[in-house]
Amino acid sequence: MSRVRVVGESKTWARASACVSVVVMALGAGCPDGGQAEEASTGEDESGSSTMSHETDESNESGSSGESSAGEASTGESSGSADDSGSADDSDDSSGNDDSSESGASSESSESSESSESSAETGPLDCALGDLIDQALWDAMFLHKADQGCSGSNYTLAGLLEAGASFPSFACEGDADTRTRELAAFLAQISHETTGGWPAAPDGPYAWGLCFIEEVGCENNGCPQYCDPNNVMYPCAPGKTYHGRGAIQLSWNYNYGRAGDALGVDLLTDPDVVKNDSALAIETALWFWMTEQLPKPSAHDVMTGAWVPTAQDEMLGRLPGFGMTTNIINGGLECNMPGNTKVADRVGFFERYTQMLGVSVGENLWCDQMTSY
Repeated sequence: MSRVRVVGESKTWARASACVSVVVMALGAGCPDGGQAEEASTGEDESGSSTMSHETDESNESGSSGESSAGEASTGESSGSADDSGSADDSDDSSGNDDSSESGASSESSESSESSESSAETGPLDCALGDLIDQALWDAMFLHKADQGCSGSNYTLAGLLEAGASFPSFACEGDADTRTRELAAFLAQISHETTGGWPAAPDGPYAWGLCFIEEVGCENNGCPQYCDPNNVMYPCAPGKTYHGRGAIQLSWNYNYGRAGDALGVDLLTDPDVVKNDSALAIETALWFWMTEQLPKPSAHDVMTGAWVPTAQDEMLGRLPGFGMTTNIINGGLECNMPGNTKVADRVGFFERYTQMLGVSVGENLWCDQMTSY
């Protein structure tokens, strides 16, 4: 397939006149607890082009789907926890002679060097996504994506790195901790959107990210309801459907059209390429992550510190951190309420990945005190 790559990040966004599941996502399967699917509402202007809103509306159930566990799909079981840790020790020189002084000086110099390296600011021209994650770590994070009951074998590290080349600022701005934390946040959010985990799942539910690459039940163009016939800018192609596909579960014809414009690929004519191309499966999610949709900032700007909340934002509890990315993605259904299990699932993935990547979770992990947009 011939693909045209863009340089930098597109600032266009989807405009719509219908509702979407989880912002641009129609999640790949039925809710494990039998609950309602996550949805977002949209509105259309007089010109026929539509404007997409991340505001959600539980009352509209048309064409929606929810999260499902791979265990439920195959065994009827439903979503648990996994944790990874590591430690290192220091050794002492007990000789008591001048060598110990030299060793101490050397140690201090080494620590100073490491601290300087960690705090060094970088930009897209002097860092690489592949420096943060290798194949062994990728495989350890996504233990079950190719299991029976999952369909995530097309999510690959090579696909992530190729997708990242279209958005060179992703995980490449700020110091080492900032870059690493953004990567963990992105992987956590797409893991939640594609999870196949359940509480008693082998290795815990947070080892089951990237399980689904396509909305369950919509295979072979089985969900024609994701077509807005009134959208003249991005008309539905005959015989094609626009249900959730890829790491962000891109949904609806207008979102396929906008994403395709930004990425230089005709996704309206061939929407299945989002699930069949390992780079596009993740690149569509990065397009969403990197794109500002006023009044919401981009998730990228939140995690890198480029977004500075206004006084109004602060009054409404909207503060930089992982919780704010959840607010951007699905705040209308998940934030400003305590005890939301979907938020807990997102945080669980994030905590696991930050631990595996060796970085702290940072501030404002939750969005239970954040007002949605």
